[in-house]
Amino acid sequence: MGMTITEKILAAHAQLDKVSPGQLIKAAVDLVLANDITAPLAIEQFRKAGCAHVFDKNKIVLVLDHFAPNKDILSAEQCRFVREFAREQNLTNFFEGGDMGIEHALLPEKGLVKPGQVIIGADSHTCTYGALGAFATGVGSTDVAAAMITGQTWFRIPESIKIIFTGRLGPWVGGKDLILRIIGDIGVDGALYKAMEFTGEVISGLPMPDRLSMANMVIEAGAKNGIMPPDALTRAYLNQRLPSSDQGQIVVGDKDAVYAEVREYCVTDMEPQVAFPHSPENVHGINGIARIPIHQAVIGSCTNGRLEDLKAAAQVLQGRRAAPGVRLIIIPATPWIYEQAMRLGYLETFIKARAVISPPTCGPCLGGHMGILAKGERAIATTNRNFVGRMGHGESEVYLSNPAVAAASAAAGYICGPEHIGVKEPS
Repeated sequence: MGMTITEKILAAHAQLDKVSPGQLIKAAVDLVLANDITAPLAIEQFRKAGCAHVFDKNKIVLVLDHFAPNKDILSAEQCRFVREFAREQNLTNFFEGGDMGIEHALLPEKGLVKPGQVIIGADSHTCTYGALGAFATGVGSTDVAAAMITGQTWFRIPESIKIIFTGRLGPWVGGKDLILRIIGDIGVDGALYKAMEFTGEVISGLPMPDRLSMANMVIEAGAKNGIMPPDALTRAYLNQRLPSSDQGQIVVGDKDAVYAEVREYCVTDMEPQVAFPHSPENVHGINGIARIPIHQAVIGSCTNGRLEDLKAAAQVLQGRRAAPGVRLIIIPATPWIYEQAMRLGYLETFIKARAVISPPTCGPCLGGHMGILAKGERAIATTNRNFVGRMGHGESEVYLSNPAVAAASAAAGYICGPEHIGVKEPS
């Protein structure tokens, strides 16, 4: 009996010939990630263990992205604490200031993520990297501390769900809509501690930014990780960032691998999806939504702050302005994305649309800064969560969508798709 792609990667890192769901293993890790919120806790535990050095200065990644640029004294102290540790340990991959981007957009962009790796991070959306054929998952700060010391961590081998997409995507429908559709179907615990493996003809033609968005949100279904078999598009993405001799190991599942469940979706008639408050599983198609006024639109985050996301938003907003009373916030996910968006004219389009353009930061996604909601306010956002109080006041509301829908909603003043404001297809 064969193994899935997730099982194969974990078996290799545990130096085992075979693993099966439910088995406990100790596995080597290729990258250990933390940010300005979670790293201080890990560093404190590292110190308490009495360790002088991390196991490998090249495999620890620290990114100051959640409350950076620092929003207050406490966040400044947290960042200082992490910065001093990074300098003390001479870490190769420490990112702040003009080098800092939203971590889950930054690491793939920098070529730090490779197929076949095992990556853990003290952030639940570490699962993003499965889009490149890596096993990646979020863990606690204590687990990160242990991995910084030993270069290893433990896992219970997850069962896998195979999700096959067939058909053809329509205009303004992409990876964000696919993952919202799944979460709306199976619920926020429908893949609890399972690997979600995405495949099919639609995935084969899906651009990498859309794949990253899908893998990013598997945690919203309770999954341990999300993963996609590497293919020609994966290789093309890696070729832009890494020499051919350093592109990881392509791992694919066996034909006789056993899955806990196989689900198939035909996407030909799928419309853009919107998750209503207060759960990512409360999903509705855009054409069935009544007119819901908004106060704010946020386009960014580790889910949808990439260049292609900004391109879609700019196409919708070309020649348009945010409706009166709507605050439009654009957050390019990394400095490179910011620079390219400026060069391509997207930022000019956003400025003419009366948007506020933020430096790269997680910012409002977690209710941090750069766009907090007041009592009774309603936002549409390209972020990944919309639980009560996620973006501010406990009596505010957050609706989740793809960038084109968020942009159209900003222009209209209420939740709608691009076609509702006369933008038929992407140019």
